[in-house]
Formats: sequence, C-alpha cells, structure tokens
Amino acid sequence: MTAEPLAETRFLYDASNAVDPLGDAERESDEGRKHNRAKVGSGRPSSLLYTYGPGAIMDLPQFTVMPSGLDDWDRIWRRRDGIPQIRAPRLRQAVAMLLRSRDIQLRPFPWQAKKMSLSTEGNDLGVPARVFPQWLRCTGCDMLGALAQFDYRNTHPYRTDLACFEHARCTGRAGDRTRRPTRRPAVPARYLLACVDGHLDEFPYERWVHQGQQCDKAEFPALKMVDRTAGKGASAVIRCESCGARRPMNEAQGEAGRSKLPRCRGRHPHLDAFEPGGCGNETRLMLVGASNLWFPATHSIIVMPESSEERKSDLADQIRTALGEKLAKYRDDLETLRDVLDGKVDVTDLSDAELTEAVAAAGAPPASEAEQEERIRTWDPVDLLVPEWLYLQKDVLGPRVEDPSSGLTLSKRERDPGLPTQITRVLAVEKLRKVNALIGFTRIDAMDRVGDLPRRLAPLTRSARPAWTVATEDRGEGIFLQLDDQAVAAWEERISTSDIWRAHRDAHRRNFHRRFSETAVQVDPDTRLRPPRYWLVHTLAHVLIRELAMTCGYSAASLSERLYAWPESEGRSAAAGLLICTTASDSDGTLGGLVQLSEPTRLQGVVSRALYRATRCSSDPICATRTPQDPEDFLHGAACHCCVMASETSCERANRFLDRRFLVDLPGSNLGFFDHAD
Repeated sequence: MTAEPLAETRFLYDASNAVDPLGDAERESDEGRKHNRAKVGSGRPSSLLYTYGPGAIMDLPQFTVMPSGLDDWDRIWRRRDGIPQIRAPRLRQAVAMLLRSRDIQLRPFPWQAKKMSLSTEGNDLGVPARVFPQWLRCTGCDMLGALAQFDYRNTHPYRTDLACFEHARCTGRAGDRTRRPTRRPAVPARYLLACVDGHLDEFPYERWVHQGQQCDKAEFPALKMVDRTAGKGASAVIRCESCGARRPMNEAQGEAGRSKLPRCRGRHPHLDAFEPGGCGNETRLMLVGASNLWFPATHSIIVMPESSEERKSDLADQIRTALGEKLAKYRDDLETLRDVLDGKVDVTDLSDAELTEAVAAAGAPPASEAEQEERIRTWDPVDLLVPEWLYLQKDVLGPRVEDPSSGLTLSKRERDPGLPTQITRVLAVEKLRKVNALIGFTRIDAMDRVGDLPRRLAPLTRSARPAWTVATEDRGEGIFLQLDDQAVAAWEERISTSDIWRAHRDAHRRNFHRRFSETAVQVDPDTRLRPPRYWLVHTLAHVLIRELAMTCGYSAASLSERLYAWPESEGRSAAAGLLICTTASDSDGTLGGLVQLSEPTRLQGVVSRALYRATRCSSDPICATRTPQDPEDFLHGAACHCCVMASETSCERANRFLDRRFLVDLPGSNLGFFDHAD
C-alpha cells in the first residue's frame, strides 16, 4: 500500500484507489464500453443525512453501497465552477469548534434539479459511493467470493434498479437436473465486523472456516455460503470446497463468539483507509441491515435574525475565508481590499472604520489547542437552542413580522379563554428555515450513549481539519407554545421529591451503566438525566403531534418537535416551551395547514382533545401505572405506542423521557401539571 504523508491525512490511504464513479463512467464511454452508467440509485437529502450518510450502508435493489467520505465528494464539486454554501453562521461556528476547523463550510448535497425528466442537467453531480460489502454470494450455486469474481452490469439508461452483479458461469447447486453454465445474480454476503470506535471491516470468511489458518489444499480456496433457513441472525454455514472444512456463523454470535473473532484492524471503508497504528479493540459480528450499524451525529438550528455581534463575527469569517493568505497583504490597504472582496463579500455599506474592525477580527489568531479542547469539553448542545428561545420571547410588533435575512415569519396569536392557563403564549411560525449539519457518526452506540468521547466519533474525512461538511436546508412552518415558568418551577419542585421521579432516576442510572459504552464509566449518570420539565414538555409535544396530525393535513411522521426545557443556570435563564413544526428539504415551504391550527379557537380544541386523550390509553391500566423497578431500566413511564410515543422522524430523544402522569392526573397519581382535561 502506498500511503499518503501523515501531514496531509491522519490515516493510511492508497490514493491510487480513489473513488471517482463519474470519471470512471466517462473513461469507459470514451473506450466504447457501456456496462457502467455510474449512477445506481437516489435518496432524499434527509435520508442521506440521517440514515444513509458517509459510512452507512444503503440498500439498492440488487446490492448495497456505502457513501464515501467527503474527500471523494470534492471530485464531484470540481466539475462545477462555483460551489454553493448554506449560510447559517451560528451553526457553522459550532461545527467549526467541534471539528476543530476554523473556516469550515456548510455545503448541500451535490445535486441539481432537472427541468424535464429526460434532460441532462445535473448529470455531472451525485454522491460518490463504493460497493460494500465487497464479498458476494451467488444465488444460484452459493459461491462466496470477492467482488472481482463477479460481472457488473448497469446498461439501461433509465432503469438503475436493474444494476446488478452476476456470476457469469453458475452451474447451480448439487442435485440440480440441468447444470449448464448460466448467469445468476449475486447478493451481498451479509456479515461484517464492527468495533465501538466506529471501524467496520469485511468478515474474514476464509480465516473463519479454517479456524484462523490458511487452507492446506489451495492458495485461493473456493468458498460457499450455505443458508437454507429462514431464521434471523447468523444462520449461514461457510464451507470450503477445496479442503472440505465447514463452520457455522452462529459461533461468532454473542459474548462467547467475540473471543473467536479477530481484533479490529482500524478500517474506515468509507475513507478507504486504516488507522496508522491499528485499533486492537474487540470486534462484534454485525449484519448488513443492522439498525445499530450507523448513528449520525448531527446538530441543527432554526435560523433566527442575527444580532449585531453575530453579524460582525460572520463578516470576519467571510473576509478571512475569501482572502486566505492575502489577508495579511491587503489588511492595511482598504481601497485595494474593497476591490479584492468585490463579488466575494459585500462590504459596500461598511465605513472604513467598520471595515478595519472586521479585518482586524478576521486576522485575529485562532484559539490555542488547549483553549479549543476546553471549549469542546464544556460545550452543551443546549447552547444552540438558547438564541432561538430568547428571540421567541421578544414581542411581535404588529400582526405579522417577517425577517428578510433569515426568512423567519412570526404572527402573534391571542389566547382563547378556554386554553389552559399554564400555556401563556402562542406564536404562529408561518415560515422558518432549519439547517442541519453532519459532524460524524458512531457505530454500535448512538452519540449520546458513548460518553461524548471524540475518539468514538468516526470522521467524515481523512483530513484532521476538514474544509467542509454536508448540511441540509429545510423550510416549513410551525406553532410555538410557551408555558408559565413559575408554574413549571413549582410543579418541578413537587415532582422531584415524588416516588415516581426517584424510580425514573434509578432506572436511568441502571440504563446508563448497562448500555453506555465502557468509556462512559467516569460520567455521572445524573448529569445525563433530563430534568422533570423536559419530561413534561416532551410528553406535551408528543400528544400535540398526535392530535395535530388528525386535522392539519400532514402525517404524524411529518411533524417534529423542538424542545426548550432547561432550568435556570449560570448565564442561562430557565426555559419551558416547544415548537411543533413540519419542514422539508426538497420543497420550498409547506401548505399552511399547521399554522391555521394556531388560531385561538382551533388551538384550544387541539390542546383540550390532546390532554383528554392523554388521560386514557388502550393499554391501561398497565400503561398508566408503569413504573420502572429494579432490574428494569426503561426510560419512560406511563407512555407507550398506543398513547404517546411517536415515530423516529418526530422525536428528538428516541421516545425516551416520556410520562403521561407528569402531564395529567391518572388513576393513582396526582402529579399532572395541567389541572383537568375535560
């Protein structure tokens, strides 16, 4: 392997094996071959961000692929003169801190809409991916082999679903009446090895069947994967046709199977690279379709009007990015500086004094490495929510206020007399823009379950300081509700001494110690437990989502929550509110059905019905009295899929921290925040 210098990349990487599907297709077309049309599928931006991002495995009709790291996306972007960026200064600064890259950019997916279905614009864009896993099994004869042993076919220009790998001379299984060679499709061999630090590798079938040794009959033994059962899990048997050895895959399952698996080699297949010193962690058997194979680490903001300080900071970042090394050369020559920035950064409205201040801020030295690490260590994702909460507290002057820079449009709604007094403020968010950025991913455990350790976060690039990361821009609408903070604080004080809250706290501790990764042992579980007001606001959001979906015109899975629920702390005022919104990354705005339900009479009906429905569940009394007791460690109380729980697209906490008893009084409980639910 020819490795790049470690000054350019932190991994061992063979640059001659770069992923360039569009370039490969063009070269084959020039040579007169047409068996590779490069594009083999499509996905919405939201699915490519939250389900099938770099390092994930995406199912196609005939095989599976893995979107590659962002380094390979640069070859796609270089096909265009200009690279679009998503402007969200507050989110960009947080991502820059977390990825330790001061001038990082937020870029959309490389995609362009077509004016007509058969037009060619945008054909030079796309997400690069490689086939993974690269061990396949013939469906006709069970032959197990590497990718090179099969033929690839993708010739139909409008039927990407026909792209497949084939075993060219399959003679079928023993016992078939006619065993003449024929072409049979091949499917991915579904076993992989994963480790808790985000590495993923092919399963070593040849070593496995020979008990860690080489085959004594052939240098390249003929392998077969025999799977005749319809059972789940590792039900296949690996057989060596050269020497007759055989070994079932179920020996690799469970705790006992880990000792039989090889140690992790530190492979990142999406980067086509290895850790320089290897890894050495224990590996775990993983199936291709496993739900814990890939967990995205994302951050998002609702774009709000910028404060003067935010505008100054963003302007300094734009100037530094636009000028680069030329900043030091022109920083004292304002006239030339304006000419150089023309068309790159708009400084026409700035006075000389303001431009000088911006240039000085742009040229300020970056924070030291120790300061950066301290910021990351003390940073709280709630910091992204605080500016949103503070802006939503401001009085809306007039019936409707639209901010041209952010696109945020707010309308104040009067309270209906029948609305519960605990809800003190209602805003109709007629237009909003939400920006989501991907900073990495984890395997086996989600990010909030691994102690937030940087080494558990698998990188998106080979570079230690990435120049950009992928982001999506969603537009939509919503309803904002604010709760009476004094009432919430008094209720929270009452809840914190209750037996039910103690049971939830103990269950959280058990859950933390049993399910969090090993390196989280030094973390105090109570620091990860959401406060009672979060449970209250979260449960209210879920019952409202269910009720709103009945009449707003959107499905419940299309609605999502944004929760503002934290107690008062140093430098941060208390918050108790929620935003129910619907957004889409591939459409401009939404239909307005959600905003219409913010009108006083309609909202009063929605809230009343939601609270009334929360008083009963088809699983009661089991659901209404559910309280975790040792050894149980679930993170919800009176909540189930029949009454409160929502789809994964709606809930920001995977249906954790929910309890109807905190919302309304249930039989045997008087902990409800709302007085009655008539």
